[in-house]
Amino acid sequence: MRLAGRRILLIISGGIAAYKALELIRAIRAEGGAVTPVLTRAAQQFITPLSAAALAESRALVDLFDLTDEAEMGHIRLSRASDLLLVCPASADILARMAAGLADDLATTLLLATDKPVMVAPAMNVRMWDHPATRANVATLKARGVHVIEPATGPMACGEHGPGRLPDVPLLVEALVAHFGAKTGPLAGRHAIVTAGPTHEPIDPVRYIANRSSGKQGFAMAAALAALGARVTLVAGPVALATPPGVVRHDVTTAQEMAAAVEAALPADLAVMVAAVADWRVERAPAKIKKGPGGPPELKLVENPDILAQVAAPGARRPRLVVGFAAETEEVVAHAVAKLGRKGCDLVVANDVSGDVMGGDRNLVHLVSVDGVETFPEGTKEEVAARLARRFAEWLHG
Repeated sequence: MRLAGRRILLIISGGIAAYKALELIRAIRAEGGAVTPVLTRAAQQFITPLSAAALAESRALVDLFDLTDEAEMGHIRLSRASDLLLVCPASADILARMAAGLADDLATTLLLATDKPVMVAPAMNVRMWDHPATRANVATLKARGVHVIEPATGPMACGEHGPGRLPDVPLLVEALVAHFGAKTGPLAGRHAIVTAGPTHEPIDPVRYIANRSSGKQGFAMAAALAALGARVTLVAGPVALATPPGVVRHDVTTAQEMAAAVEAALPADLAVMVAAVADWRVERAPAKIKKGPGGPPELKLVENPDILAQVAAPGARRPRLVVGFAAETEEVVAHAVAKLGRKGCDLVVANDVSGDVMGGDRNLVHLVSVDGVETFPEGTKEEVAARLARRFAEWLHG
């Protein structure tokens, strides 16, 4: 009951993602929170006030000029009676009206009259999310102290793909829990460092060495650890993924930058090195390398920092549990066992990336320790991350 006693005014704006607001009401109630739904006129084209009211066990509000309430200045009272105003989904339209300070319906009047924290969960077409006007409106709201839950990336109802999806309901709940500071769970009070994604090692101002890591497994790992109560620092390579709720993110590009960010994040109780770090780099050319009569240029490779080995090295700042990841294309378990001994870490998570795992949404992993090998069932990367997070919590408590 992580939201017990919390009162949330849920403003639902128009968009296909409005149906998730009904699931969110149910989830907040399951966590002990109270919900008062407010539906814009556009939201009522997708869900009904009756549905929201039934799940919230509270009247759903739609009209600013309700005579009974407005005789008592109901919009003022309502805007200040809750602990948080959450706009979910937040359409491009309502974000624009919030940024402009409009108050032409019940939802925007409540938002303008409140003295309580405001959180928004944008959901819209990728082009609308990327439009300079929307980006400017979001920046304005952030500058005013509005908490923004970054949208997820994926396929959309319109058939396009990219950032703009409303995050899944469990992630929205975790954002609420993180906001109220109710960190509970088996990893409460623990600090976890997670690395995710590839690194890009520049050859010249235009080209770089990289790999096909999408960062999805690392981001799912960060979200799963946060869901168990951990304070999570996510060091992310160059990927286009939304930051999981309750996670502190540091963006880097190269392996050297990632090593420095991890070092700066220590000390920690747990380090999960999911990132597919480039093993080598080259000395960057100051200008674009051109074709010439001498054929392709010779690239002299230099070994990058071994971030996993550095974190796992004995010392006062070594995390109690250090987990490495091994992306292999053959003899997966054998290579992982060798990596466990070579790097000095406590556990290695191994997977076969010869197919479409890198960039895909599913994974099958083997958890390797000195005690043996545990093979997890194939699942989504979120499911795999949740299972691993529970095992890491058990290890720390053991």
